[in-house]
Amino acid sequence: MTKMTKRIGAAMLSTALLLGALTGCGGNTSSSTDGDNAAGASTENPHITVVLKTLASEYWAYVAKGCEQAGKDLGAEVDVQGATSETAYDEQLSMIETVLNASGTDAMVVAPLQSETVATQIANAEIPIIAIDTNVESDKVLSFVGFDNEAMASMGGEAAVEAAKKAGWDTITAIGIAGVQGDSTSEARMGGYKKGVEKAGGTYLDAETQYADGVSDKAVTAMEAIIQSHPEGIAIVVCNNDDMAVGAARAAASYPAYKNTIFVGCGGNVAALDAILAGQETMTVAVDGYDVGYRGVQAAVDALNGKTLDKFIASTASIVTADNAEEQKAIVEKKQNG
Repeated sequence: MTKMTKRIGAAMLSTALLLGALTGCGGNTSSSTDGDNAAGASTENPHITVVLKTLASEYWAYVAKGCEQAGKDLGAEVDVQGATSETAYDEQLSMIETVLNASGTDAMVVAPLQSETVATQIANAEIPIIAIDTNVESDKVLSFVGFDNEAMASMGGEAAVEAAKKAGWDTITAIGIAGVQGDSTSEARMGGYKKGVEKAGGTYLDAETQYADGVSDKAVTAMEAIIQSHPEGIAIVVCNNDDMAVGAARAAASYPAYKNTIFVGCGGNVAALDAILAGQETMTVAVDGYDVGYRGVQAAVDALNGKTLDKFIASTASIVTADNAEEQKAIVEKKQNG
């Protein structure tokens, strides 16, 4: 089969799959329209390119590991790429453009930094596309593999209020340290935290949200600003990821008014679990980035094998504290070490 024939075939397949997905029902796993075609049973050794938000963090390295393992298990050649940071928008767009123009890629898995821009960029794509972690509103995207970010953060907000009560706080207020301003995943998590905190009886100071671009150093600066505005202390600080939660806790460590502050992150990587065990972070909403990466590649392989995909393939989340961090760490390390 020539490269041109292969790309035309992929384009026709993408259209057919989209029509099938629009008439199918939703669920948590890929569904097959061909019972004789087992999952991942590609005989063509497909080349799948994965473009992540970045590879410069433990979480995204964990996602990459899942992508790579899926390739090994399913007989696909997987190339994982990522921008240098979560604000390197142009760099990621360039990577995506290169993939779309290359003749050797059969399908793309992408975790977009800017969903709307990527939606425009892939408007004329001729290969199957799977979005992971952050969705892209485009008819070119066959499936989104990820989390209900608002729901899981709401769970974290509720747990934080209960922890704050046990820590002795009478007035329970919370402030958020978000990721990149305008990022849909970060905004959904902040909205979920607010919902959970208020549902459990706390007060969420929405107007005082800080932005730290997803990195620990900027979270330190954000936390210093919070301390300056609230020398009396704040019961809860909720963060878009664990790196920022650890940075915020580090910034507050020398201030007695923040001794019992509940610092909440999201991610659940090994560094975060170690931080929880060391008392440097209170809790995390643990997500399985490995699972998201694995399922993203699996969905791409399934699409190439002629299967109809669910529009949303969900991965679960759980609350991890010092009580269950050791158990969660063992699970994560087992997957990482494969």
